[in-house]
Amino acid sequence: MAEIFESAGIALLYGLVGFVVMAVGFVALDLVTPGKLFHVVWTERNRGAAVLLAGQTVAIGLVIEQSIRASESELGLGQGLASTLLYGLAGVVVMTLISLVVGLMTPGRMGAVVLDDSGDRPHPAAWVQAAMYLGTAFMVGAAVS
Repeated sequence: MAEIFESAGIALLYGLVGFVVMAVGFVALDLVTPGKLFHVVWTERNRGAAVLLAGQTVAIGLVIEQSIRASESELGLGQGLASTLLYGLAGVVVMTLISLVVGLMTPGRMGAVVLDDSGDRPHPAAWVQAAMYLGTAFMVGAAVS
């Protein structure tokens, strides 16, 4: 029974690290999109912003999952938590940089275009950027495993 409680405690600690990384990712996405992301998604119900946030959240989850797997072979829980945090933050940085670079190469300001909801559908660029986040997660995840 003690082993179950220990494992649950470890899962809780890794979950908290994942939450911190997701919060940092939310702030990073908020910085590269127009308006306040919380307001744009929950109050304005912008589908493009929701697609971006959902894609980024899944992507960060993938990076965290691979980071935890990679940390299993490391020495000690503290080092595993620290490496998971650093790998996760590296994933957020790479996702944000890729978003900014692609934004420079596309017509208009990428964040504004992505949030341009026409009718009942998000702009196709929202799906593309969400897919870029997922692709980046696979790259970072492969690098840490």
